[in-house]
Amino acid sequence: MDNFRSPKLSLKKYLIVASLLFGLFFGAGNLIFPLHLGQLAGKNWLPAAVGFLITGVLLPLLSVLAVAITRANGVFDIGKPLGTGFALVFMVLIHATIGPLFGTPRTATVSFTVGVEPFISKNNQAIALFIFSALFFAAAFYFSYQESNILTNIGKILNPVFLALLFLVFVVAFAKPLGNPATAPVTKAYLSGALTNGFLEGYNTMDALAGLAFGVTVVTGVKMMGQKSEKAISAVVAKSGIIAMGAVAFIYLLLILLGAMSLGKFSVSRDGGVAFNQLVNAYAGAFGQIILAFLLTITCLTTAVGLVAAFAQDFHKHFPKVSYHTWLALSCLASFLAANFGLDTIISWSTPMLMFLYPLSMVLILLSVASPLFKRDGVVYFFVVLFTVVPALLDMVVAFPPVVSKSQFGLAVANIRNTLPLASMSLSWLIPALVGLVIGLVFHAFRRKKLSSLEFD
Repeated sequence: MDNFRSPKLSLKKYLIVASLLFGLFFGAGNLIFPLHLGQLAGKNWLPAAVGFLITGVLLPLLSVLAVAITRANGVFDIGKPLGTGFALVFMVLIHATIGPLFGTPRTATVSFTVGVEPFISKNNQAIALFIFSALFFAAAFYFSYQESNILTNIGKILNPVFLALLFLVFVVAFAKPLGNPATAPVTKAYLSGALTNGFLEGYNTMDALAGLAFGVTVVTGVKMMGQKSEKAISAVVAKSGIIAMGAVAFIYLLLILLGAMSLGKFSVSRDGGVAFNQLVNAYAGAFGQIILAFLLTITCLTTAVGLVAAFAQDFHKHFPKVSYHTWLALSCLASFLAANFGLDTIISWSTPMLMFLYPLSMVLILLSVASPLFKRDGVVYFFVVLFTVVPALLDMVVAFPPVVSKSQFGLAVANIRNTLPLASMSLSWLIPALVGLVIGLVFHAFRRKKLSSLEFD
């Protein structure tokens, strides 16, 4: 009956939802990781790309579907089958990671590294980053405080211009390639583990985590189009998501290829920001770099506004004694402080947190998508998460920078973690999670059978 009342959407409306999804998931930061992956993988770019697309494209799409299927109102509801305490901790960790600790500071450091740093001498880069990030987050605070549509409207104009410029770079780069990707050198880690390393590199996009946080925005938009039933909403999200994430996947593939081709002229860069800067200079020179710096800063700023606003809104909802504006100020201040550690430091310290949060997010996303099959029974969630969280914690410790991972504590943890299957691939959580799933489903079936027998009696 609900499906009958849900009007059939036109292609234009599907494209509107797809555009919203694309805008949420694709920011300037998404440029640097696939590009760097291409440099690391070299001629093994294809299996690396497959792994990257699983965590960078498929998983974010599933995260939005999880929100639609469970009728969640945000990250908190995704974790609610495990209790309000777990849900609150999970929400805080997700928002802190994609927000003021790593994700939001990265919007400033990416735009600075790619757009501004090339024009600044090494001696002045620290103070330049300080000034740039202060102005950047002051602007983010202003536009979020006023809840203005100005920046959104600018983004609607400049984001397409930025993508057009990126497309132009692709056209020139493939017309005049810097090297042959089929013969590009391969770094040691990607000689035999390209697929797995590409999979893990996809964590850095943080898009699966963002999908849980922003998924409700997409679902709300679909509901406003007249879609009422869970099935109809999920269908619209899925179809629009295929369009949007198909476009993201296509851009990722081109960037990965471009990274592999760049090895014909450049060596492997320290990060994707440096690599992108080198490519733009190689093809467009200083003028192209100036235009890119402006567009990149605006694109990153629109992303930052969305992140700080989402953080403040969600935290005010769950901790209402602190006002939205206070949470907003705290988010911007913390992001500013974190940004001044620099892009390399942010990436190196975000990796351990992602090694912990991504396995938890993956199992919660997949459980949410499949939840109608087991009536969203909390016992299934409990055993899967229980068997996932311990190896994920071990992977997190091993992924820390040497100051932690090479300490006596870190080496002891590594010895324990190395006894688990797939530990060498940094997937030590996978087999335990599957074991937890089997146990959870057995308990679920037993409880249903017992309940049925009691009803029969």
